[in-house]
Amino acid sequence: MATRKPNALQTPLTPSAELAAIVGAAAIARGEAVKRVWDYIKANNLQDPKDKRRINADATLKRVFGRDSCTMFEMNKYLAQHLK
Repeated sequence: MATRKPNALQTPLTPSAELAAIVGAAAIARGEAVKRVWDYIKANNLQDPKDKRRINADATLKRVFGRDSCTMFEMNKYLAQHLK
């Protein structure tokens, strides 16, 4: 039986210094990075209370997003720029 090649969400990638401040510096799968960023967002109460789809960035998250806020759908685009 052939071993399966990991998909894009499972392949370990190296986070940038900005993203490493949230998820850690070790290589991490994209899916796990998204999970840890969501844990950070919820722990720091960064979801907009009126629109839970919008994320209001604190100083650490702003270095990853490059802006003050974004939607949960845009978040993956910004995270991809910090995973190589």
